[in-house]
Amino acid sequence: MKSRETLIRLKKFQVDEKRRRVVQIETMIADFQRMSVDLEREIQHEQDRAGIQDPSHFAYPTYAKAAIQRRENLTRSADELRAQLEDAKAVLGEAFEALKKVELLDERDQARERAEESAREQADLDSIGLMRSRLGAIA
Repeated sequence: MKSRETLIRLKKFQVDEKRRRVVQIETMIADFQRMSVDLEREIQHEQDRAGIQDPSHFAYPTYAKAAIQRRENLTRSADELRAQLEDAKAVLGEAFEALKKVELLDERDQARERAEESAREQADLDSIGLMRSRLGAIA
C-alpha cells in the first residue's frame, strides 16, 4: 500500500501544480484587462487634453497613439492567454480525474482489506465459541 500512497501524493501534487497554473493564467488575464482599462482612461485623457479624437489627425498626441498600440497588444495577449487557460483547465480536469481514479482504487482496496480482517476476526470468534461449546459439553 505504500506505493499507492506515494502515487496518491504524486497525483495530488500534479493537480495542485495544474491548479496553480490555471490561477496564474487567470491572474495574468485580469492584470492585462486592468492595464487595458487604465490605458483607455489615459488615452481618453490625452485626447481630451489635446482636443483631438481622430488618431489619423496629423496633430494627434503621440502618447495616445502609443497607448492605443499598447492597449491592442494587451488585448491580443489576453485573448491568447484565454486559449491557454482553456487548455490548462482541460489538463487540470484530466489530472483531477486521474487522482480520483487512484483514490477510488485505494478506497476499494482498503474496504476489501477491512472486510477480510473482519472475516478473520469473525472466524476467530467462531472458533472460540465452538471450543467453548465443546468444553461445556465435556464438562
